[in-house]
Amino acid sequence: MRHLFAPLVLLALCLGTAQAKVAPGNPAPDFTLPSASGETVSLSDYSGKTVILEWTNHGCPFVQKHYDSGNMQSLQTRYTGDDVVWLSIISSAPGKQGHVTPEKAMALTTAREATPTHVLLDEDGTVGRMYGAKTTPHMYVIDTEGTMLAYMGAIDSIPSANPADIEQAMNYVDTSMTALAQGDLPDPASTRPYGCSVKY
Repeated sequence: MRHLFAPLVLLALCLGTAQAKVAPGNPAPDFTLPSASGETVSLSDYSGKTVILEWTNHGCPFVQKHYDSGNMQSLQTRYTGDDVVWLSIISSAPGKQGHVTPEKAMALTTAREATPTHVLLDEDGTVGRMYGAKTTPHMYVIDTEGTMLAYMGAIDSIPSANPADIEQAMNYVDTSMTALAQGDLPDPASTRPYGCSVKY
């Protein structure tokens, strides 16, 4: 039993270190994914820019709340530009809710008048698991150097699927982007995400 203890402690420490890598103030892990439009996109392509990651699933009522109301599109329009990149990531596995072909992803983007920089397809869930994405939506903001995770968590402060709650909620994407623009760190930098579970 004693012989097993040291390896188990070492494993626990390694797992703890791996989990600690994706946390506010720590480096944002690089990744490469195919886009719905057929490009290959890496996070490192956008070094020097602020990057917003949005985990999404069009079949999720919590995602529908933010798209049907126009809230998500409004955030995308407000923040995308020369120095801000918005990456919508779909980690739904084949056969699971929210999984789409590239063509379907492009059609959804057009139909909803969404304006992310790219829609990325993470069919095997590698990037979702790397970032610990738990829900749709689950939001991440990466600083202008493209090296530090500045915020991770819920899109806003009211965990409901009711669009009427959007106006009353504190939007954490807004507060994070405002803080970074002022040279400050987001506060809060981490919140509990809400929504549908990511369908790995």
